[in-house]
Formats: sequence, C-alpha cells, structure tokens
Amino acid sequence: MPDKSYTTAQTAETAILVAVNTKTQEAEQVTEYLDELAFLAETAGAITLKRFTQKLDYPEARTYVGKGKLEEITAFVKEKNVTLAIFDDELTPSQLKNIEGVIGCRVLDRNALILDIFAKRARTAQARTQVELAQYTYLLPRLTRMWTHLEKQRGGIGMRGPGESEIETDRRVIRDKLVRLKEKLKDIEKQNFTQRKQRGNIVRVALVGYTNVGKSTLMNQLSKSDVFAENKLFATLDTTVRKVVLENIPFLVSDTVGFIRKLPVSLIESFKSTLDEVREADILIHVVDISHPHFEDHINVVNNTLAELKSNDKPTLMVFNKIDAYQYTEKEADDLTPATKENFSLGDLKKTWMSKVNTPTIFISALKKDNMSELRETLINMVKQIHFVRYPNDRPLQE
Repeated sequence: MPDKSYTTAQTAETAILVAVNTKTQEAEQVTEYLDELAFLAETAGAITLKRFTQKLDYPEARTYVGKGKLEEITAFVKEKNVTLAIFDDELTPSQLKNIEGVIGCRVLDRNALILDIFAKRARTAQARTQVELAQYTYLLPRLTRMWTHLEKQRGGIGMRGPGESEIETDRRVIRDKLVRLKEKLKDIEKQNFTQRKQRGNIVRVALVGYTNVGKSTLMNQLSKSDVFAENKLFATLDTTVRKVVLENIPFLVSDTVGFIRKLPVSLIESFKSTLDEVREADILIHVVDISHPHFEDHINVVNNTLAELKSNDKPTLMVFNKIDAYQYTEKEADDLTPATKENFSLGDLKKTWMSKVNTPTIFISALKKDNMSELRETLINMVKQIHFVRYPNDRPLQE
C-alpha cells in the first residue's frame, strides 16, 4: 500500500553566498567572513550550496558583482533551483532590485539576514519591539523594490492626500509605526530603569563577548540557573539577570546580546537600551572563544563596541573559554619557518595573552567546568574591592 503519512516539516531553503574581495581585504579575511555568513544562514534555517567571490577594487554600483560573475551566479541558481542569494555586505535598494531582476531568486544582504534571526530569537516585549523597530528602519528606504500592500492602519476620510500613490501611503504607515515603536520602547526603558534602581548598590557584573562564545553556558555555571544556550549565533537576545552569592557576598550577573562584525546600524541603535546593563555594570567579564581561529579579531570587535558604549574603561576579567575545543598543529623541530598562531600550544597562548593584557586573565571550559574555581576566586576578589567600599560594615574584622 502507498505510504499515506504526511509531514508538516518546512523544507529548508537552499542558499548561495556572495562576497566581493576588495583591495582593502585579504583573501583569508573574505573566507572568514563567508564562514560566518554561512553560520548565520544555518542559524536562520538555510542550507548553503555554494559560495561566490570576486576580486574587485570596490563593489559594482549597479549589481555589486561584475556582469560575468552575475551570469555565473544566475546559471547556478537556475540549475540548482536555489531559493535564496545572500550577500555579505549591505546592498543599496537599487542593487537589490537589479540583482533580483537578473538571477530570479530572492536576494538578502547580511543585514536582512541578521534581522531575520533576531526576529526569530526575540522573546521579551523589549527585544521584540527593538527588532521590529530595526526591521521597519531597514524596510523604509527599500519599499520601491519590495513593495507589498501594507495593512492600512490610518485609513479613513482625509487620511490620504490627493494624488498620493500606494507606496507613499505605505511610507507614511511605516513612519507612523516607527514613532509608535519608539514611544513603546521609551516606556519599556523607563520600567527597566526603575527595576535597575531598585537593585540598590549591589555590585553588577555583565558578561560581554562575540556571539556564540559561551556566555550563556558560563552564566549557568556561575548562577546555577538554566539560561538558554545553543551552538548558534544570537541564541540569546534578551538580557538575563541572575543573583549570585560567593563567600556570602551577593552580586548580580547579566548575560547580554553577543556582538558581531558588520552589525546593522539600525540594530545597534535599537539595542542600545538592552546594553544599558553593560553601561551600568561595575565589572565586565569579556568572554572569548579561544578555539576560534580568529578570536583576536573577535576581541577587537568587542573592544570597539565597548568603546562606542563608553564602557571600555571598566574593571574587566578576560575569560578565554572553550579550552577543551582548542587545537593546534605542533611545529616540526627542523622547520625553519617562524611559528604561527596555529602552532601555539595552549600554554604558549596563556603566556602570550596574560602578558599582553593588563587585566586578570583566566582560561576555562564552561561546558566541561574546567578552572571554574579559579574563575570564581578571581571574580569574587574583584567584586569584594567594590562591595566593601559601598558596604564598609560588611568588611570582616582584622585579626
């Protein structure tokens, strides 16, 4: 008998990735960016079939890539029935329209992909409002290309001017939504500010770091809680705050949204209120995935973002996580070529970074619970320095 079973599972979209190797970038850097774009696509639920790169001084104004490369992409899209083309840089509205008209499948740039992931991950009212605000900010200048009849929330007599086109009406609807979303976000921020004030002078510690470095797993270890953690980019969007007590001293630990390169400007603006936990923190724990081949670039991205938030001068504990996943290639004794980062043992990296930064540095595996006691000891000593200044009566009596 024929199988009458049915499945409701949604078929994963197939995607290609496209990037331009400009004169300001090394080929290795472009490969790294595309690796990250592939991870973003996977997080969004797409299956990457192929990558396309082209070396240009700068992206083509009309179609991002050259005519020949676009023909190559079009042929592959048609042959493999690809549903999605994802470009690693932000595309202008005209580029989006021109490319989509040629290759015949949907086109997304990196910003739109990140916004889609954020929309799926947002859980709290604040995060959902922030993402929606960023989405409409991104959508507004692109209405000509992706025009669809928006729900008319301002319909009625006198609400549409003479000769006004549908797209102009839609622009007005979006602007009105932006105003309402900003007002809603202000109300939520007031509530959050009140909550933070009610915490009093208790010491606050904020976890910061590149996305997918293990902040949520570390949060669970420190607070013995069950914060959602997953091996995907932006698994955590909503700021989580937990109370931790070490050596009878209470303090608060917050897990914040992970940073990433080329984060859409609209998202940075929208999520600044979420990052208030970073701005108001007394201590930062900068978590780094030491198993990632480009972790040093990730450190720079985080440090630059902290500088934008004017939070780069706070007491900071550098935590190099995932030592259990760190791998290196041992250098041959007779190899006369200089040792590279890939040839460094974990011991070599420890010596290098402990001497490079002027902050306490710990190497751990939050997943395997390696060196967690050393981390807790270092952290509580940093907390004590602030706590005993605020609460001098709590200081133990000297013998």
